[in-house]
Amino acid sequence: MSYRARKLFPIEVKTEQSESIPSTLPRSSDYLFNRDFSLIEFFRRVLDEASDKSLPILERLKFLVILSANLDEFFMIRVSGLKEKHCHKISADGLTPAEQLAEIKPRITELINRQMKCLREEILPELSANGIEISSFKTLSEAEQLKLNEYFKRRIYPILTPQAVDPAHPFPYISGGSLNLGLIIKPKLHRRSAKTTGNTKNFFIRLKIPPFVPRLIPIDEDSTKFVLAEDLIASNIRMLVPEARPEACYPFRITRDADLELREAEASDLLEMMEQNLKQRRFGDVVRLEVSKKMPDEMVKYLEGSLEISADDVYRVDGAINVADLMGLYKIERPDLKDQALTVSRPSILNTDESLFDIIKREDILLHHPYMPYNIVTDFIKEAAADPDVLAIKICLYRTGADSPIPPILIEASERGKQVTVLIELKARFDEENNIEWAKRFEHAGIHVIYGLAGLKTHCKTTLIVRREGDELRRYIHLATGNYNPETSAVYTDLGLLTVDEEIGEDATELFNYLTAYSQNEGFRKLLVAPINLRERMIELIKRETINAQKGLPARIIAKFNRLADTEIIRTLYEASQAGVEIDLIVRGICMLRPGISGLSENIRVRSIVGRLLEHSRVYYFANGGVEEIYLGSSDWMPRNLDRRVEVITPVENSSLKNFLKDEYLALYLRDNVKAAELLPDGKYKRVSPAFEEEDFDVQLSFQNVSNVVMFHANH
Repeated sequence: MSYRARKLFPIEVKTEQSESIPSTLPRSSDYLFNRDFSLIEFFRRVLDEASDKSLPILERLKFLVILSANLDEFFMIRVSGLKEKHCHKISADGLTPAEQLAEIKPRITELINRQMKCLREEILPELSANGIEISSFKTLSEAEQLKLNEYFKRRIYPILTPQAVDPAHPFPYISGGSLNLGLIIKPKLHRRSAKTTGNTKNFFIRLKIPPFVPRLIPIDEDSTKFVLAEDLIASNIRMLVPEARPEACYPFRITRDADLELREAEASDLLEMMEQNLKQRRFGDVVRLEVSKKMPDEMVKYLEGSLEISADDVYRVDGAINVADLMGLYKIERPDLKDQALTVSRPSILNTDESLFDIIKREDILLHHPYMPYNIVTDFIKEAAADPDVLAIKICLYRTGADSPIPPILIEASERGKQVTVLIELKARFDEENNIEWAKRFEHAGIHVIYGLAGLKTHCKTTLIVRREGDELRRYIHLATGNYNPETSAVYTDLGLLTVDEEIGEDATELFNYLTAYSQNEGFRKLLVAPINLRERMIELIKRETINAQKGLPARIIAKFNRLADTEIIRTLYEASQAGVEIDLIVRGICMLRPGISGLSENIRVRSIVGRLLEHSRVYYFANGGVEEIYLGSSDWMPRNLDRRVEVITPVENSSLKNFLKDEYLALYLRDNVKAAELLPDGKYKRVSPAFEEEDFDVQLSFQNVSNVVMFHANH
């Protein structure tokens, strides 16, 4: 059975923030950073990791790959939004879309140039020195060339289709993200055909390199020496186009708008609408053209006109276009060129044959991934599926992954007769296809499937298990900062809480009723839920610290999250700082708040950690006059999280866990002097350096020490 997104009652979704610019500040740019410029600064720090010569060489390559993936999404979503014809919205710092685009171009160009220089002059030469090489076809021995030419004839040539553009053949559709070769030729026409057609002009040929053709084509049997696919194809171009010359083939790649416009209010079936929208995504407007630096201006101008873009949308690349394809090199078995494997430790309390339900009933458990194995979570759900006393399983799935073990467990639970309810978010960007496929399989298995609330994304990470114990029903809850995706759990840092707290259990029940029956419950006991009460409560918590500081009571805020772009939250933090509240923010990416400004934010410090793992956990600490409170959950301080998504933040009330999160967990992030960077008042980041005689401290490495995970559980 499935519940489609329906218009049972109107859901108020805030799309604009009502907070005005403080009258004491003449311009919004005086107290806010631009959202997109701040994101570009995050990209810069990713590139800094690639440039760090202390890292193993394949790890440095990985950061170049991450940067390429980040830039793709930035153009598909952020730049495409600024380029929309109907977009006239002024940014929070007072810039028009045109002004932002004009500033983005040089910043991104500088990043790309640095990326390519790092790849050409540092990464590839060092890889070559270690026996991993990308060679030019021209430099290969005759025997190697013959071997590769034979490979081309058998494995690549039959599937290639050159497309000429002339009056009888219009410019072809070019898919976003695909790698192409462009060439302009002057055909050698027979006298008779030239006389008949009168067509002796040069014309353009586009050759798409299909995605199933490996970008890295091995030369040797050990698969440590490669040529790029475009190099091999260009070297054999005369097999396809006899008049062409290998040196006149130039790679190019386009990026299309991928930000789906959903008209949910008009949809009778959200699943069907999402499938239709995904088909339309491939035809989005072109927002970027990447070309080889060697491509002639004539060809670049031709592509600009044919793709209906401007010169500002063109990025010349002095090296391999789409560095993300070079991730294949990272997969080579060379542990000596990578970081040491993570030390994963299972909490001692779980090293027993005792049922997880009995353990959780006795004590709350705090999970820390990837330092703790994610199979603790999957085992929790698996045990619920098999336990005859478990009556119901309810779960929110945002990003599951194609090969996640959790959906099959849920299907098995349904087949065992349990009441299984799955809220699967079809609008999870770039995971839509995976989620649509799982949704269909869930429905086929008889699971109750909900596709979320119209106008909102369901981003909370929550599981509720109802178990019969004697004459009563007990609720077991898992609340987390990360998705139910074991693949990303290996590279994202996240926290999760396992508890049987009765009030949290009641709130979790009300949450699922809100999601499945659109019940408008605003009386949550402990959980902070967006868009119902999360914004209001976060503002109240910050203002409470302001009042406490004014009264001379202990007042402190420490918050760790991914992004800060909500102007109401920022203004409230400024007011707290002016009252003397000490504020430490650990913000991975976007931060629109300007720290360290006299009279405004001198009591606010912002740092960011960029390391081998993606910092993804969200933790909020408030001193509260000495009665400390700590929360964790799925929400950042962003308008979309507070107003346009269903998010859940839970209090951590056990004193031992609270002490651990404050005195060890957050304290270690504030102590990092290896991977941390401090945000300066001008928007730049300065790498934190060890003080005199201070030892280097890397927080991500520290969590691999077993002694740092023993306190992740506590007795009630």
